[in-house]
Amino acid sequence: MLSTARSDGKVALKLMTESPLDEGGGKPDQEEVAQLQHWGPSRYNVHATTEDGRLILWNSLSCAISMFNAEQVPYILTLLSAAGFESRQEGLPGYLIERGYLVRRGADEYRKFLLKFGQQHYRNDKMELFVLSSEDCNFRCTYCYEDFERGTMLPEVRQGIKRLVEARIKHLRVLNIRWFGGEPLYGWAAVAELGPFFSEIAAKHEVSYVSHMTTNGYLLTPEVVDQLLSWRINAFQITLDGVAGDHDCSRPTRDGQGSFATIFENITALARRTDDFSVLLRVNFDQKNHARFGEFVDLLEKHLRGDQRFRLSPHAVGRWGGANDAELAVCGGDERDQVMRELKAAAFQRGLQVSTLRNVNYVGGQVCYAARPYSLIIGASGKVMKCTVVLDKDENNVIGRLSENGDLILNDDRMAMWTEPSFEHDQQCQKCAVLPSCQGISCPLPRITSGERHCVSTRTQSKEELFEVLKYPVRATRTREIVEGRLRSGGG
Repeated sequence: MLSTARSDGKVALKLMTESPLDEGGGKPDQEEVAQLQHWGPSRYNVHATTEDGRLILWNSLSCAISMFNAEQVPYILTLLSAAGFESRQEGLPGYLIERGYLVRRGADEYRKFLLKFGQQHYRNDKMELFVLSSEDCNFRCTYCYEDFERGTMLPEVRQGIKRLVEARIKHLRVLNIRWFGGEPLYGWAAVAELGPFFSEIAAKHEVSYVSHMTTNGYLLTPEVVDQLLSWRINAFQITLDGVAGDHDCSRPTRDGQGSFATIFENITALARRTDDFSVLLRVNFDQKNHARFGEFVDLLEKHLRGDQRFRLSPHAVGRWGGANDAELAVCGGDERDQVMRELKAAAFQRGLQVSTLRNVNYVGGQVCYAARPYSLIIGASGKVMKCTVVLDKDENNVIGRLSENGDLILNDDRMAMWTEPSFEHDQQCQKCAVLPSCQGISCPLPRITSGERHCVSTRTQSKEELFEVLKYPVRATRTREIVEGRLRSGGG
């Protein structure tokens, strides 16, 4: 009896210190995988079939993109049929399940999207500031919509930005600064004061820091780049509207001179550097300039071929509210889409990187910054705005002001107008397969001004955009040795 009691005591002691369920840990998961379960296609699948029979599959919620050979396609399409099927999580069905193309029967993917949306939209650990270091510009582009009523950001506004960031930095994980204008480098005094401040305070508090500048490139000399990179401003958007003759017509300096030669000299100087940075080369095209794009990309090829730091992004000129809107020879509809495809193909054939769906393939990847509560424009006079196209031409876009001590005095009604989740009262958005990408707020402005929905091109041209992902793969990054070798040889 004594030995039995001792034995029972040991069992009881073990029971109180160890869970009997811990034995053979991992078996429940393995059993779940081995079980037959009912699967069906995700509501967020988008697919396209190439001319040679291959299938490209994209899921806008999981952000997976896969390509299947022609012989696999019949089986894949059977698995993705609306009827669903029973299977274990193994083999090809297991791959589709893992990538999010197949989901369990009864799964509420829309609810899962709502969770991701809320986590992203209402986060308070991120601050994104569009800093208008100058609202004036040294250019007078024919399609520009800005008024140039103010110059360099006032000292008291710069002080207010510093105080705002100092008050928020301890609660942030991400600080995103986007220099805008006018021409941001036209307000160099503000850049020189705030640039090092942002970099230093983010480093001090170990906050993830991103700093991007949209510039016409005219003042982006090697000496200026030295300063910007030292302040971790290392991402740029620069516009070149084709060859010199076309560019100089659409983007002259404010005194009527051509600007192409100076900008191109600055870009080629950038390309000769060995630093890490990124440049989005925006090309605005219309009915007049796109015919000479081949000549333009031939020129780019000589200097930028294979350089992953540079990426080309064509955009159709639009009537954006400027004084010359009625005179612009814009490309619309099918013509615009055709020109876009031709420009990308010509650029890629010459070894240049181009923008595709891959560049925005993340949840919220096609959401406008103006729709996010954490994103604000700080004007040169202290006005707080949302949309960089409207600026202060519409009072609804001026959502408040920034005080010198860093307080944001905001109009809640106007703020809510820009940041409301519009898809919640739009049934078409709720049913759309690309909702996780654009979230119904790819551009809040049309809903505000006319109540119209603005749909991204991915919704109407999803097959063409998937074809581009296949057609324009990311090339291997050019190595530092190749860059330095080209510099030593004097090429490019």
